Amino acid sequence: MDEFELIRRYFAPLSGAADDVVLGIGDDCALLAPPPGYELAITSDTLISGRHFPEESRAFDVGWKALAVNLSDLAAMGARARWFTLALAVPQADESWLAGFADGLKQLADQAGVHLVGGDTTRGPLSITITALGIVPAGGALRRSGARAGDRVCVSGTLGDAALALDRWRAGDDSRADDAPSLRARLDRPTPRLALGEALREIAHAAIDLSDGLAADLSHVLKASGVGAHVYAARLPASTAFDRLAPAADRARLQLAGGDDYELCLCIAPSQLSEARRRAAALGCALTDIGEIEAGSGLGVVDVHGAPLAVSELGYRHFT
Repeated sequence: MDEFELIRRYFAPLSGAADDVVLGIGDDCALLAPPPGYELAITSDTLISGRHFPEESRAFDVGWKALAVNLSDLAAMGARARWFTLALAVPQADESWLAGFADGLKQLADQAGVHLVGGDTTRGPLSITITALGIVPAGGALRRSGARAGDRVCVSGTLGDAALALDRWRAGDDSRADDAPSLRARLDRPTPRLALGEALREIAHAAIDLSDGLAADLSHVLKASGVGAHVYAARLPASTAFDRLAPAADRARLQLAGGDDYELCLCIAPSQLSEARRRAAALGCALTDIGEIEAGSGLGVVDVHGAPLAVSELGYRHFT
C-alpha cells in the first residue's frame, strides 16, 4: 500500500464536508475560510510511542488521544475547534492498526465537529503529529496572562485518575475489577473540555489545560500573570474510582503532579463563580473552587491537615 492509497483508504473519510473548508485533502495545501471577526487559534503536539503512550496501547486509543491533547489546548483558549492536520510515521502499513487508529481519530473528530484537511504519512518509528486549528472572536481568547489577585482557582472534572492509571500500569496491575477500567479510560481517552472553554471564555480571566499536572500548569499561569496562588489539597475533586483505589499516601502527588487528565484550570472572579458553575453544570461538568489567586508570586499548597506542602518534592514522571 503506497502513501496515496493509505490516505485514500483510512484518512480521506475524516475530511467530511464543511462550508469553511474551501479545499481539503488532495492538494499541496488546504484552503480554509474563517468567519469575519474571528482569529485563528493553532496548536500542535507530537506523540511518540513509548514516550507519550505505552507501546501496547490500542490503536483506537492512540488515535483518540493524539487528537484529544490538541483539542484540549484549543479548549483552554476558549476556541471553537474546526480543523486538523495529521503527520503520521508508521514502521509498516499494518492495515488492522491503521483502521483502529483512524476509527479513534474519527470518533473524537465527529464528536468535536472537526475536519481533517491535510497532512503527511511516511515510514519510520511510530509517531503522530497533529496540528489543530480553531476560531475565537477577535480579542476574545482566554490566555494564561489574565489572572488577577482575588480570582478563584477552579478546575473542571476530577484530578488524578490518569496518573493513578499510569501508576497501576507501571506496577503491572492490569486488573479489570472494580473501577480500574474507568481510570485507564481517563488515561487513554481524555475528554477535551471544548464546550466548557467556550462557555467560560467571557467569564474566566485566565485558563490552561492540565497536561503536566496541576502544580506545574498553574505555575505557568502565575508566572505569565505576575501573581501567586494558594490551593488546598482537601478541595481537589476526585472520582469514585480514585477514592477507592488511590493509596492515601499518594493522593497529593497524583492530583497535584500527575498530569494527563486534560481538565481545565481557570481563574474566575468571585462575583462570576456562581454563573460559571451554572454554565458548567448545564454541560454536565463539575467546576470546583480549589484556591485563590493572590498578589505576589509562586504557588503555595496546603495539605489536608492544613500544613504547607512542598510541591517541589512531589515529583512525577508522566507520558505527555
